[in-house]
Amino acid sequence: MLARGLPVAIPTETVYGLAADATEPDGVRAIYTVKGRPSFNPLICHMADLAMAERYAHFDPLSRRLAEAFWPGPLTLVLPLKPDSGIAPAATGGLDTVGIRVPQGFARTLIARYGKPLAAPSANPSGRISPTTAGHVDDGLGEKLALILDGGPASVGVESTIVKVEADGTLRLLRPGGLSAEAIEAVAGVALLRKAAATATIEAPGMLASHYAPRAFVRLNAHDVAPGEALLKFGSLPVAGEDQAALVLPLSEAGDVAEAAARLFDLMKQADEAGVSAIAVSPIPQEGLGEAVNDRLARAAAPRPEDYE
Repeated sequence: MLARGLPVAIPTETVYGLAADATEPDGVRAIYTVKGRPSFNPLICHMADLAMAERYAHFDPLSRRLAEAFWPGPLTLVLPLKPDSGIAPAATGGLDTVGIRVPQGFARTLIARYGKPLAAPSANPSGRISPTTAGHVDDGLGEKLALILDGGPASVGVESTIVKVEADGTLRLLRPGGLSAEAIEAVAGVALLRKAAATATIEAPGMLASHYAPRAFVRLNAHDVAPGEALLKFGSLPVAGEDQAALVLPLSEAGDVAEAAARLFDLMKQADEAGVSAIAVSPIPQEGLGEAVNDRLARAAAPRPEDYE
């Protein structure tokens, strides 16, 4: 199916991906069509290992060090494309850089056996909640796909962290994700710089202001719950009004941000399917994977496009 240019939903440790051959323009275009994704929003190209990645992109010393430390795993590096790399231009959104990741588990085995990189954004309608189970994929895109591979629930639960080494050697965070900034800084030996989302250009997936969104309104840093709202609760302390909530879904009773990251999209989807008009979310600490959770929540709560239904 990949060789015929057909997208296939595959499990990864972060979220489920909608995969197609990254070197075949028809397959890459099919990803955008199936998802309804804007053509300027680039895709991550997944590789089997560092050696495969080196065939398509230039690695500076710091990027190589990060790749050796964290691949396979939830880290995407934005790198300069090699001339005549063979990556379909649509996969890069017209940029001269490419986001590359080596996933864990089944996806890596699939890429190694196929022998070519797979472009794979999350396997959901563009802008919606990302899928962490095969059932989520089926709910969102089942009628448009011929094949969904079921690898069980994603273990990380949020997309990969995306970083870029600039020409001056600074290290920039483009998207927080399943690998913490602290872990990256410990290996890099330099600070990971952030740029305000409002001023950032689209250099990588997940940088649109409105993204990962349910149909219900999302209310952040909630210290109380209105009657009929759903509550995504972090920690075990009572929240004012939770006895009147439509439902209470625990992100992590133990206050563990990694557990909250793994459960976030599934619980958002459960709350949305309950038909509530609003989802209140407890405050989430910013450290560790909490940065990724708060990033996803902020984009889920952002003003929606006019055609968002």
